Amino acid sequence: MHIHILGICGTFMGGLAVLAKEAGHTVTGCDANVYPPMSTQLESQGISLTQGFGAEQIALEPDLYVIGNVVSRGNPLMEEILNRGLPYVSGPQWMGEHILHDKWVLAVAGTHGKTTTSAMLAWILEYAGYAPGFLIGGVPLNFGISARLWGNHASDFFVIEADEYDTAFFDKRSKFVHYHAKTAVLNNLEYDHADIFPDVAAIETQFHHLVRTVPGVGRLIVNGNNDSLERVLKRGCWSEKEFFGNEQAWRLLMQDGEDFDVYFNDQLQGRVQWNLNGEHNRQNALAAIAAARHVGVTPEISIEALAQFVSVKRRMEVRGVADGVTVIDDFAHHPTAVATTVEGLRHKVGNARILAVLEPRSNTMKLGTMKQALPGSLEQADLVFGFGEADGKSALGWDLAEALAPLGDKVACHHKIDQLVQDIVSKAKTGDHVLIMSNGGFGGIHQKLLDALQDRAQQAGSPADSQDGNQPGNRAIAA
Repeated sequence: MHIHILGICGTFMGGLAVLAKEAGHTVTGCDANVYPPMSTQLESQGISLTQGFGAEQIALEPDLYVIGNVVSRGNPLMEEILNRGLPYVSGPQWMGEHILHDKWVLAVAGTHGKTTTSAMLAWILEYAGYAPGFLIGGVPLNFGISARLWGNHASDFFVIEADEYDTAFFDKRSKFVHYHAKTAVLNNLEYDHADIFPDVAAIETQFHHLVRTVPGVGRLIVNGNNDSLERVLKRGCWSEKEFFGNEQAWRLLMQDGEDFDVYFNDQLQGRVQWNLNGEHNRQNALAAIAAARHVGVTPEISIEALAQFVSVKRRMEVRGVADGVTVIDDFAHHPTAVATTVEGLRHKVGNARILAVLEPRSNTMKLGTMKQALPGSLEQADLVFGFGEADGKSALGWDLAEALAPLGDKVACHHKIDQLVQDIVSKAKTGDHVLIMSNGGFGGIHQKLLDALQDRAQQAGSPADSQDGNQPGNRAIAA
């Protein structure tokens, strides 16, 4: 089958393209922004890409058009598909019908932690010899890829990050209803995606749709300390349930440093000894251990696997060190994620200064729905730098400096990347940690900052001591 993918350069659709190619399909695709690294990754797989959504792509004559949720009515190619009555399907539906239909699907849902928990779970299954397929919204450093059909042998198991965002312009259900999970992790639930959900109750409805799709022989792994998830389950549940969190069936007890003991029904299962930090990651680990147990992996094996887990690219990833300043990249953008990220780094670095750099660029944040929560999420940072473009489609619809004003004189806001970099360099000192948080590329600020810090060191006549964040031991200070 020849499929042509509209919106191929998104994380999900790009992963879908790789899986389709591995499964033996001919794959082509198009997007508004075809550029590296996604374009080079896809082209290396033999997938031909077209810039834009021109109607002339009809001439490719694929058997089926697979539509991503970036595509809307008015899109020239989509309009031509509709006018000619050509066959099309959403990406999540195609995924469910062609990749997942004969798999034991382990789906990880939640407002926060989906990517990291999915990566943990995939690594546990890999360590246990299951060779799972997976599609994850990031690059797990244990694998170096975000999607594969299976590992070193054919596998019945597939781990997927189960996103609650809508499926397509013609299907407003959440993506995860198409995955038919047998093991479903409900990691947490709070308000997000203000561009498509009016309130948290609407998201709870979508999560209950997911619960409805899990079979009776399936299992839900649920955060037992989340009010929204409690309300979801009260609507009805027809599967086995196991709860994790404080005073739940799966719980943890902290030990020295970041190590913790894992308990199930008050029975000690073992001690996780690892390099990650933060309560959110410990809860992610509990969820992954519980989910793996459903497919036969003992907690003891899962605990061994987590000792070798290296986290996910862009989750507290050290991009480099220059002039004694460590530059860290993180995907955090929702205030809750920002708070847990800063808190985790504070626990790791102690009294060292944290310079938090935030670009609130997600659709939810651009609407200003959660701007009041930002000051509280950044309280543990020593200095805060905010960035928002002044105009254009990426501009914020609200005043960032005004929103961050409760933090006082430790805040500086900028509209231009170069001015932001200069300000950070002027204030950064040896031993500082610059924590850059954004769900986008942030104008390449990470390398610009490292270069500027190196220049500062050279001008001062001191060694720049620059290190590449991709070197072993420098990848992740936390996750």
